[in-house]
Amino acid sequence: MKPATRRLPGDVTPASRPWPALWALVVGFFMILVDTTIVSVANPRIMQGLDADINSVIWVTSAYLLAYAVPLLVTGRLGDRFGPKRIYLIGLVVFTVSSAWCGLAGSIEMLIAARAVQGLGAALLTPQTMAVITRTFPPHDRGRAMSLWGATAAVATLVGPVLGGLLVDSLGWEWIFFVNVPVGIVGFLLAWRLVPSLETHSHQFDIPGVVLWAIGMSCLVFGIQEGETFDWGTVWGPVNVWSLIGLGVAVLGVFLWWQRRGRGEPLLPLRLFSDRNFSLGNAAIAMVGIAVTSNALPLVFYYQLVLGFTPTRAALQLVPMALFSGVLAPVVGRLVDRVHPRYLATAGLLMMAASMLWYAVWLVPDESLWWRLLFPSALMGIGSAFTWSPIGTTTTYNLAPADAGAGSGVYNSVRQVGSVLGSAAIAALIQARLAASLPGGAAAGASAETSGQLPEALRAGFTSAMATSMLLPALAALAGALVSAFFVRRTTTHAWGTVPRPSAAPAGADAAR
Repeated sequence: MKPATRRLPGDVTPASRPWPALWALVVGFFMILVDTTIVSVANPRIMQGLDADINSVIWVTSAYLLAYAVPLLVTGRLGDRFGPKRIYLIGLVVFTVSSAWCGLAGSIEMLIAARAVQGLGAALLTPQTMAVITRTFPPHDRGRAMSLWGATAAVATLVGPVLGGLLVDSLGWEWIFFVNVPVGIVGFLLAWRLVPSLETHSHQFDIPGVVLWAIGMSCLVFGIQEGETFDWGTVWGPVNVWSLIGLGVAVLGVFLWWQRRGRGEPLLPLRLFSDRNFSLGNAAIAMVGIAVTSNALPLVFYYQLVLGFTPTRAALQLVPMALFSGVLAPVVGRLVDRVHPRYLATAGLLMMAASMLWYAVWLVPDESLWWRLLFPSALMGIGSAFTWSPIGTTTTYNLAPADAGAGSGVYNSVRQVGSVLGSAAIAALIQARLAASLPGGAAAGASAETSGQLPEALRAGFTSAMATSMLLPALAALAGALVSAFFVRRTTTHAWGTVPRPSAAPAGADAAR
């Protein structure tokens, strides 16, 4: 039975003016991305300011990512049910208010709690951006729209660390959160004025599915990230780390069973995965989430704790990555509608993997060689430009308008699940490598984490730990490249009707590819 629909005042068609709406939504999306990159640069100063260890400060990011990832399967549906504009505005308010709370936090525990609420705001906001692209841009124009989406990520990658470094050096780490308040107010006014009220669709909400998903993800992430803290043994009473991880996996298995067998409308519409590119695209973006999240922490700690860079100078090391990604994103956006997506995405992910391996080889405790690390930064930017738009456009190409919220919710949720697992895994790996590489083991690592630049005797071991940790994001990027190599050329017939193919390839050639 087809879901009931109703139109809100001001509803538009895909042929209406989608670009002003997209530009307005990009403001909020930009703020979320800037906030993520700002925090990565400020982590060493947060450790010092709140007297926290490396695992606690990583929880500042993990709590945000977990609260971001878990609700995404629901928040995409909320956009379908109540309208993406309305849910976007609510999310923007939650994110902005919680940003002020983060800046006012006086302890690491309070900061972690505020970041979790901030993640909830981001979860409400993010799926609506992709849903509006899917519902207002015809499929053959989505490449350019997604290129703007990708360019926003590139610019945020540049602005976030540099702005974060300047704020941390001049005003203190609290201001990396306070800066979101005026941006959030401007974004709210622009979205209120420019984003249209789109058609809504009635949905049932799978409460058992939400509970199973939340429990499974929380157990899995906590077990992975805190494993080293508990020496991979007992957490509390009869509960140990491995049983917690096993419980998380088991509960997620029950969640998938429930999605297939449960009555009513599923939280995770498994039927969407019958489209090959949707399935492969979600697997690829999960690997991207792991790679992007897990590569930042080793680099930031290396620049500041080993080389003694200020947050601003450490951020400037990322400028080549952001510049190449931002400049090339519009070019890739035009190529997406003309070139087979497997070539673009696979090449981009291979370049990202190569850049991380390059870092792993060239991280040495010698400040005079800092300049050569600009080269892998540039290669990572080129790879990033060829990754986001091809994967996003290919994954959502065949979504029907009624599935836009659910599909974008799944896509963004999978990406964030990758980010959460990447954050947890890199935390465990860094702690394990520090314990193995530093004189005195874990105790020396814990005392060194909050000391500013490390003593000379500890720098070689710390550098070795960070270099080894870079292998994790490199392997994730390689796995993503393997998945994207199996993309098929996008079809010409879908819910929007038949769309002219920009390339001149005959239809019969597509099946052979």
